Amino acid sequence: MGSISIVSVGEKRPKLAPTAFVDPLARVAGQVTLGDGASVWAGAVVRGDDDRVDIGAGSAVLENCVVEAPPGHPVSVGPLAIISHGAIVHGATVGAGCLIGIGAIVLDGAEVGEASIIGAGAVVAPGTKVPPRSLVLGVPGKVVRELRPQDAATTAAEATKLQEKAAAYRRIFQP
Repeated sequence: MGSISIVSVGEKRPKLAPTAFVDPLARVAGQVTLGDGASVWAGAVVRGDDDRVDIGAGSAVLENCVVEAPPGHPVSVGPLAIISHGAIVHGATVGAGCLIGIGAIVLDGAEVGEASIIGAGAVVAPGTKVPPRSLVLGVPGKVVRELRPQDAATTAAEATKLQEKAAAYRRIFQP
Protein backbone atom coordinates (compact mmCIF):
# COMPACT_ATOMS: atom_id res chain seq x y z
CA MET A 1 0.00 0.00 0.00
CA GLY A 2 1.22 3.49 -0.72
CA SER A 3 1.36 4.96 2.79
CA ILE A 4 3.57 4.57 5.81
CA SER A 5 0.36 4.63 7.88
CA ILE A 6 -1.13 1.60 6.12
CA VAL A 7 1.26 -1.31 5.68
CA SER A 8 1.17 -4.90 4.52
CA VAL A 9 3.01 -7.53 6.53
CA GLY A 10 3.98 -10.26 4.11
CA GLU A 11 0.74 -11.43 2.49
CA LYS A 12 -1.39 -9.84 5.21
CA ARG A 13 -2.83 -6.65 3.73
CA PRO A 14 -5.18 -4.09 5.27
CA LYS A 15 -8.59 -3.73 3.61
CA LEU A 16 -10.14 -0.33 4.06
CA ALA A 17 -13.60 0.72 2.96
CA PRO A 18 -13.45 3.78 0.69
CA THR A 19 -15.04 5.89 3.44
CA ALA A 20 -12.69 4.73 6.22
CA PHE A 21 -10.19 7.23 7.62
CA VAL A 22 -6.67 6.51 8.88
CA ASP A 23 -4.84 9.53 10.27
CA PRO A 24 -1.35 9.95 8.74
CA LEU A 25 0.09 9.63 12.26
CA ALA A 26 -1.62 6.28 12.93
CA ARG A 27 -0.48 2.81 11.87
CA VAL A 28 -2.68 0.06 10.43
CA ALA A 29 -0.68 -3.07 9.69
CA GLY A 30 -1.38 -6.58 8.51
CA GLN A 31 -4.72 -8.36 8.25
CA VAL A 32 -6.94 -5.44 9.29
CA THR A 33 -10.37 -4.61 7.90
CA LEU A 34 -11.92 -1.18 8.43
CA GLY A 35 -15.63 -0.89 7.62
CA ASP A 36 -17.49 2.03 6.06
CA GLY A 37 -16.92 5.22 8.01
CA ALA A 38 -14.54 3.57 10.49
CA SER A 39 -11.66 5.73 11.71
CA VAL A 40 -8.22 5.31 13.27
CA TRP A 41 -6.82 8.49 14.81
CA ALA A 42 -3.32 9.91 15.44
CA GLY A 43 -0.97 7.75 17.45
CA ALA A 44 -3.22 4.69 17.33
CA VAL A 45 -1.81 1.34 16.24
CA VAL A 46 -4.06 -1.39 14.81
CA ARG A 47 -1.97 -4.49 14.25
CA GLY A 48 -3.07 -7.69 12.57
CA ASP A 49 0.28 -9.26 11.79
CA ASP A 50 -0.39 -12.46 13.80
CA ASP A 51 -4.20 -12.71 13.52
CA ARG A 52 -6.98 -10.60 12.00
CA VAL A 53 -8.54 -7.38 13.25
CA ASP A 54 -12.01 -6.37 12.05
CA ILE A 55 -13.21 -2.85 12.90
CA GLY A 56 -16.91 -2.41 12.12
CA ALA A 57 -18.66 0.32 10.17
CA GLY A 58 -18.70 3.68 11.90
CA SER A 59 -16.39 2.58 14.72
CA ALA A 60 -13.56 4.80 15.94
CA VAL A 61 -10.16 3.92 17.37
CA LEU A 62 -9.11 7.19 19.00
CA GLU A 63 -5.72 8.73 19.69
CA ASN A 64 -2.95 6.57 21.15
CA CYS A 65 -4.90 3.31 21.29
CA VAL A 66 -3.44 -0.13 20.67
CA VAL A 67 -5.59 -2.78 19.01
CA GLU A 68 -3.67 -6.02 18.49
CA ALA A 69 -4.59 -9.57 17.56
CA PRO A 70 -2.05 -12.02 19.00
CA PRO A 71 -1.85 -15.56 17.56
CA GLY A 72 -5.14 -17.39 18.04
CA HIS A 73 -7.00 -14.32 19.32
CA PRO A 74 -8.54 -12.30 16.48
CA VAL A 75 -10.03 -8.92 17.36
CA SER A 76 -13.56 -7.98 16.39
CA VAL A 77 -15.00 -4.52 17.03
CA GLY A 78 -18.67 -4.23 16.10
CA PRO A 79 -20.23 -1.30 14.30
CA LEU A 80 -20.53 2.10 15.98
CA ALA A 81 -18.14 1.25 18.80
CA ILE A 82 -15.67 3.73 20.26
CA ILE A 83 -12.25 2.69 21.53
CA SER A 84 -11.39 5.83 23.48
CA HIS A 85 -8.06 7.61 23.96
CA GLY A 86 -5.19 5.41 25.11
CA ALA A 87 -7.28 2.25 25.46
CA ILE A 88 -5.94 -1.22 24.64
CA VAL A 89 -7.94 -4.01 23.01
CA HIS A 90 -5.77 -7.14 22.89
CA GLY A 91 -7.23 -10.28 21.32
CA ALA A 92 -10.79 -9.48 22.36
CA THR A 93 -14.31 -8.97 20.98
CA VAL A 94 -16.08 -5.64 21.43
CA GLY A 95 -19.77 -5.61 20.52
CA ALA A 96 -21.73 -3.08 18.50
CA GLY A 97 -22.25 0.30 20.09
CA CYS A 98 -19.75 -0.21 22.92
CA LEU A 99 -17.59 2.46 24.48
CA ILE A 100 -14.18 1.39 25.76
CA GLY A 101 -13.20 4.26 28.05
CA ILE A 102 -10.02 6.30 28.23
CA GLY A 103 -7.09 4.10 29.23
CA ALA A 104 -9.21 0.96 29.65
CA ILE A 105 -7.74 -2.46 28.81
CA VAL A 106 -9.67 -5.40 27.34
CA LEU A 107 -7.57 -8.58 27.26
CA ASP A 108 -7.32 -11.87 25.32
CA GLY A 109 -10.52 -13.79 24.82
CA ALA A 110 -12.69 -11.22 26.58
CA GLU A 111 -16.10 -10.53 25.04
CA VAL A 112 -17.80 -7.20 25.66
CA GLY A 113 -21.53 -7.43 24.92
CA GLU A 114 -23.20 -4.88 22.68
CA ALA A 115 -23.96 -1.36 23.95
CA SER A 116 -21.73 -1.81 27.01
CA ILE A 117 -19.40 0.77 28.53
CA ILE A 118 -16.01 -0.16 29.95
CA GLY A 119 -15.16 2.75 32.24
CA ALA A 120 -11.96 4.78 32.07
CA GLY A 121 -9.00 2.82 33.41
CA ALA A 122 -10.94 -0.42 33.89
CA VAL A 123 -9.27 -3.75 33.10
CA VAL A 124 -11.35 -6.55 31.61
CA ALA A 125 -9.48 -9.77 32.45
CA PRO A 126 -8.75 -12.46 29.85
CA GLY A 127 -11.76 -14.62 29.01
CA THR A 128 -14.29 -12.36 30.76
CA LYS A 129 -17.81 -12.31 29.25
CA VAL A 130 -19.47 -8.92 29.77
CA PRO A 131 -23.26 -9.07 29.24
CA PRO A 132 -24.84 -6.62 26.78
CA ARG A 133 -25.72 -3.15 28.09
CA SER A 134 -23.38 -3.36 31.10
CA LEU A 135 -21.31 -0.72 32.83
CA VAL A 136 -17.95 -2.15 33.89
CA LEU A 137 -15.66 -0.29 36.32
CA GLY A 138 -12.50 -1.05 38.25
CA VAL A 139 -9.46 -3.28 38.30
CA PRO A 140 -10.31 -6.02 37.76
CA GLY A 141 -13.38 -4.81 35.89
CA LYS A 142 -16.75 -5.71 37.43
CA VAL A 143 -20.26 -5.10 36.13
CA VAL A 144 -21.71 -2.40 38.40
CA ARG A 145 -25.09 -1.95 36.72
CA GLU A 146 -27.13 -2.35 33.58
CA LEU A 147 -27.01 0.66 31.29
CA ARG A 148 -30.00 2.89 30.74
CA PRO A 149 -31.28 3.48 27.17
CA GLN A 150 -29.94 7.05 27.23
CA ASP A 151 -26.41 5.71 27.87
CA ALA A 152 -26.49 3.79 24.58
CA ALA A 153 -28.02 6.80 22.83
CA THR A 154 -25.15 9.00 24.06
CA THR A 155 -22.54 6.55 22.73
CA ALA A 156 -24.38 6.31 19.38
CA ALA A 157 -24.52 10.11 19.08
CA GLU A 158 -20.80 10.36 19.80
CA ALA A 159 -20.04 7.65 17.20
CA THR A 160 -22.03 9.66 14.63
CA LYS A 161 -20.09 12.84 15.49
CA LEU A 162 -16.82 10.92 15.07
CA GLN A 163 -17.91 9.68 11.63
CA GLU A 164 -18.62 13.27 10.58
CA LYS A 165 -15.28 14.44 11.97
CA ALA A 166 -13.47 11.57 10.20
CA ALA A 167 -15.08 12.53 6.89
CA ALA A 168 -13.81 16.10 7.32
CA TYR A 169 -10.30 14.88 8.15
CA ARG A 170 -10.39 12.47 5.20
CA ARG A 171 -11.02 15.47 2.91
CA ILE A 172 -8.03 17.26 4.47
CA PHE A 173 -5.55 14.38 4.31
CA GLN A 174 -6.87 12.49 1.27
CA PRO A 175 -8.10 15.21 -1.12
